[in-house]
Amino acid sequence: MSADFPGAVLFACSRNAVRSPMAAAILKHLAGDRVYVASAGVRPGEPDPFAIAVMKEIGINMSAHVPVSLAGVHDTSFDLIVALAPEAHDQALGLAQGYAVDVEYWPTPDATLATGAREQVLDAYRVIRDGLFVEIKTRFGLSGAPGLDQQ
Repeated sequence: MSADFPGAVLFACSRNAVRSPMAAAILKHLAGDRVYVASAGVRPGEPDPFAIAVMKEIGINMSAHVPVSLAGVHDTSFDLIVALAPEAHDQALGLAQGYAVDVEYWPTPDATLATGAREQVLDAYRVIRDGLFVEIKTRFGLSGAPGLDQQ
C-alpha cells in the first residue's frame, strides 16, 4: 500500500445505488480491514439489481447494501471522500469544509442511463465496475492485492 493510504474513505455518487457502493465494495474487498469504507449518495435511491449482478460476477456480494444519503452521514472522520458524480462532488466539498478531509473527483458515467437488451445494460455496468476496479487499485496502491487479479 502507498504511504498516503487513508484510514477511512467515503465514496459518493448520485443515488448510492451503483457507482459508490460498487467502489466501496471493491475497496473493502481489496484492502480488507486496513481501511474503513462507506458510501452515500446525494439522495438515496433503491438497490440496483444490475449493480448487484455484475459485482456477484467477480465474487463480491452487494445484495445487503442499503442506499443512504450524504446528508445522513454523521461520521465526518473520513480521511478521503471520493466523489463519482458532479453533484456528489459539490456536496462532498461542502461536507469537507472545516474538516481535515481530502476530496477527490473521479468522473464516472452513470450506468443507469444504459439502454438496450439486458446483456447490453449489464455490459454498461461491467464497464463502470471494471473502471472503478482499476482506479481503486491504482489510487490506493493495491495492484499486488490478493483476489480479483483477473481485473
